[in-house]
Amino acid sequence: MEGFSDFSLVLALPKDDAFFEKKKKLLQLRGYGPEIQIPFSSSEDPLVALQVMVEVARIIHLDEPELYFGGVEAILPYYSPRNELESLNSVLRLIDMTLKDAAEKKIDVLLLLRNAVIEMIREFGDKSSEETGIVKCVCKGEDELVEWGRNHGVQTKLQIDCKSLTFFYKIEKGIPRSLSYSLLLWFIACIDVEGAGRGAVAAEDLEVGECALEIPVSIIVSEDLVYESDMYHILKQVDGIATETMLLLWSMKERYNSNSKFKLYFETLPEAFNTGLSFGVEALTSLDETLLFEEIMQAKEHLRTQYDELCPALCSNHPDVFQEELYTWEKFLWACELWYSNSMKVIFSDGKLRTCLVPIAGLLNHSVFNLT
Repeated sequence: MEGFSDFSLVLALPKDDAFFEKKKKLLQLRGYGPEIQIPFSSSEDPLVALQVMVEVARIIHLDEPELYFGGVEAILPYYSPRNELESLNSVLRLIDMTLKDAAEKKIDVLLLLRNAVIEMIREFGDKSSEETGIVKCVCKGEDELVEWGRNHGVQTKLQIDCKSLTFFYKIEKGIPRSLSYSLLLWFIACIDVEGAGRGAVAAEDLEVGECALEIPVSIIVSEDLVYESDMYHILKQVDGIATETMLLLWSMKERYNSNSKFKLYFETLPEAFNTGLSFGVEALTSLDETLLFEEIMQAKEHLRTQYDELCPALCSNHPDVFQEELYTWEKFLWACELWYSNSMKVIFSDGKLRTCLVPIAGLLNHSVFNLT
């Protein structure tokens, strides 16, 4: 397009971004800094510069999983629906803001850019639409777990399904002796959404803010169980051992305790969690040159060192408490994945923040942080 004055649009990576350094590195690998000026010249096609803007915006709007899985050596044309829409909308907002005070000779090219972005959003929407199949599901193990919970004081309006909707919830405050989950939904039917994984659905209509699940502290797996166990007097003698590590070792043994209070809970847990820690050679090869690959390898190396320094010695010196067959590397890795994928940070009535496993509640989609 000819006849417009040369100008630049600026995209900036926020300094308070939680992943500022990693995103900055990705931008630098592509020849950009944390503040990127995109020049528009009358001698060049503005749509080419627009594509650069979108590529930069995609990096700025990466979230943690996308940042880990995205390659670092090449610009990806696509990361996720969320990333794509946030990136395009951020570019659109910048263009709209620039249009408000634009000189007359810039308006035409800005309108061209604006229309191009809107068309990109429309085209992406057309390509990305999909349908979700919903079927009924009955899960005996999960039903037994819920019944076990009720027998121990759980109050719930939920049903655990093998696969379920992803939904958001908040935590009601002011209940010092229990966890209270309140779903931010008007209604969730008792359904199974194919491919979505195991979770919870409502067994009856729920009002916004209504308590859907209340868990008594007595069935929460916390450090108190370690303190009451036969292994604590041994573990407290280990220099520098963390409470979380004690819990991990406790859960490795409790998983196979036929008389455990938590027997039904452990039986509903998967044999394999399929987190990055248990990725095989083929999966790791596909992640080569990603940030996730490096972090997985570092994590596995750290855990292997921790295992080698801890478990063989415990089994050798205290075989009556730490049976060798229960403390293999594979079982240690399983326990690590259990706590990584299912643990929650719970604030107890004494104000202390503890890392815990919460039966039934752990089957809901959840964040690890700060439940009260």
